[in-house]
Amino acid sequence: MITCVVHYTINPQQIEAFERFAHAWMRLVTKHGGVHHGYFLPAEGASDKAEALFSFESLAAYERYRARFGSDPEFVAADRIRDGSGCVVRYERTFMRPLLPSD
Repeated sequence: MITCVVHYTINPQQIEAFERFAHAWMRLVTKHGGVHHGYFLPAEGASDKAEALFSFESLAAYERYRARFGSDPEFVAADRIRDGSGCVVRYERTFMRPLLPSD
């Protein structure tokens, strides 16, 4: 399993647009074989940071999902939310392998 951790710097004036963007991507990750662990939005303290975590069974499965970027109409529509609103200032992806508690 590979987990993508996305660190966002967001525009706090566009939090509602960011939430629409997040809901769209959660649906797309799930639709295309991943497991979305959610977006984590500011509650207290710094108001311009957000995180997202989602997993795929392998890096190859993630790459199949990524191959749709820029061409699949649903992916393009989700990106339009981000691009049209300016809700995301910057983002950075990190790939990690989870170490989960055992039963």
